[in-house]
Amino acid sequence: MSKIRILWADDEIDMLKPQLFFLEKKGYEVVTVTNGHDAIDHLAEDGAIDVVFLDESMPGLTGLETLDRIKETKPNLPIVMITKNEAEDIMEQAIGSRIDDYLIKPVNPNQILLSLKKITDNKRLVSEKTASDYQQEFRKILLDINEANDLDTWIDIYKRIVGWELKLDSSYSDEFKDILSMQKSEANKGFSKFIDREYSTWVEDGELTMSHNVLVRKLLPLLNNDKPVVYVLLDNLRYDQWKILEPAITEDFKIDSEDYFMSILPTSTQYSRNSIFSGLLPSEIQKKFPDKWVHDFEEGGKNQHEKFFLEKQLERTVRRPVKMDYHKVTRNNVAKTLPDIALNFLNNDLTVVVYNFIDMMSHARTEMEVLKELASDEKAYRSLTKSWYANSPLRQMLLKLSDRDIQLCISTDHGTIRVQTPARVTADKNTTTNLRYKVGKNLNYSKSDVLDISDPHRVGLPKPNVSSRFIFAKEDKFFLYPNNYNHYNNVYKDTFQHGGISLEEMICPFVTLSKR
Repeated sequence: MSKIRILWADDEIDMLKPQLFFLEKKGYEVVTVTNGHDAIDHLAEDGAIDVVFLDESMPGLTGLETLDRIKETKPNLPIVMITKNEAEDIMEQAIGSRIDDYLIKPVNPNQILLSLKKITDNKRLVSEKTASDYQQEFRKILLDINEANDLDTWIDIYKRIVGWELKLDSSYSDEFKDILSMQKSEANKGFSKFIDREYSTWVEDGELTMSHNVLVRKLLPLLNNDKPVVYVLLDNLRYDQWKILEPAITEDFKIDSEDYFMSILPTSTQYSRNSIFSGLLPSEIQKKFPDKWVHDFEEGGKNQHEKFFLEKQLERTVRRPVKMDYHKVTRNNVAKTLPDIALNFLNNDLTVVVYNFIDMMSHARTEMEVLKELASDEKAYRSLTKSWYANSPLRQMLLKLSDRDIQLCISTDHGTIRVQTPARVTADKNTTTNLRYKVGKNLNYSKSDVLDISDPHRVGLPKPNVSSRFIFAKEDKFFLYPNNYNHYNNVYKDTFQHGGISLEEMICPFVTLSKR
């Protein structure tokens, strides 16, 4: 590795010979000047300086003035302010001018070394420590994957894997990122087997919190607290995306609880979100409101009646009138109105905002090359989600509400997975086109690729025909027909899809927050 080059500006530079000698012995190269003008001139000629040490009390051009001049031309150059003056206003000015560290004279060599390590080696040291820690954790996670036999353990495994994904996002160790990716694949393989065994029981006994009972268990009890409740459902929000949004959201709100529920199968909007708002399984929706349910193969919107479903659920479950408002955001012009109407939410018992941006982003990525480039992998997909939120009308809406005494809930209807492995399937023309699940009469497939539901009513799903069955793709598989197989493999491989069985699609965050 090449030497770190330091420019040290101090009018008493001759007094610093012990410190300079110490740094040179440690492998640093130090260039010295005695005033701010010379520091600026040197930086204009020498583009290889890695960090500047700047005395605050130099005569002529002061340290703060020099700092401002340097930042005009080199805004990203790390600068350490060295001062005899501990006055608060001096420190505030220096910090406001974006110094990276400051030291109080007399400085000892170890202080200098620590500051340099923090500035120049920070990323490397964090990366090495993160990789080392994950190396130790790898075996523990692997052991838990092999022994997991209950949902709480699987949720814990998924949370730990996501935690390591976020830590390794800032690491330069591609080797460990690849290992973690393979470990997540192993986890999804084990989780798919677990779902294969347990899913029917979950639906039949009704004890687990899933799409069709999540509101009555987690949201509607909040109406008893005499606070306006605002429920934001971000379509297609994965747990890792929630964690990347969490720091920005918790600048304005504090988390009261972070909980989870399981999306029903199929993990798609038509099924999971209709179940959330109706408080019913899809087969119950079809039976109770036959004119509101649209089968996969039928024309027409599949999520046109969510407000109606929610009103009916409120009538069944809440023993008093509920003043409710519902907003679905599918277009930017609608989103832009949210900050303007946010304070109106205070007049309601319950306000629901369904925000479709993340779902639209995942679908658009399949079709648009520029989005494939912007969200090329899981890390970039998370980063794009974070950038969107920071500049979104949703953020502005929540800012308007952040100092109000409300109960805020943030959740989703299902997640999404980046598919990699094609699985052949044949079916008749009325079979759904979804890549992660199929419903139809004449389905042919490899049994190892799918969870096969031959009796849809048993798991709360409608039967378009007497002999209809559902199949759900496991792990990172996606269904392809034999016709034009290679073409569609190239189109859909490495895209984000939902509808099937994976940790990412089924484990859904449900977060309650209140004002700070």
